[in-house]
Amino acid sequence: MNLDTTDLRILRELQADASLSNVELARRVGLSPSPCLARVKALESGGLIRQYVALLDAQRLGLHLNVFISISLKQQTRAALESFEAKIASRDEVMECYLMTGDADYLIRVAVPDMAALERFILEQLSPMKEVEKIRSSFALKQVRYKTALPLGRL
Repeated sequence: MNLDTTDLRILRELQADASLSNVELARRVGLSPSPCLARVKALESGGLIRQYVALLDAQRLGLHLNVFISISLKQQTRAALESFEAKIASRDEVMECYLMTGDADYLIRVAVPDMAALERFILEQLSPMKEVEKIRSSFALKQVRYKTALPLGRL
């Protein structure tokens, strides 16, 4: 999909605040409401806008630990990868999961309320998985930067 500067402005505005009304979005990007809505619908149908979400405050919800866990599998067959990915994708506490290069096969980020919840997750969910060989955890001491907006400046 070819994006022009107006499309990029629309995407920037929606990344900053997806709750904008079409009228307000149109005003901010310099369009009338009908063409603005048509562009948004085209961006949605083209797959550039996947969904609209509300970003919640993990701390206020009691999810005080942000933990990065490196996981090595016993074998890297397609079946083992698919099985592990299906299991990990079903866990609510797993916020992100990446297939990696390097020392570990996967890096996941989990949000849990406390050490007891982390221990339960590791002992009751990760460790019993037949595909898992090694688990290494790192705790985030402080979140220095967190963003969801993709960089659109150079497109």
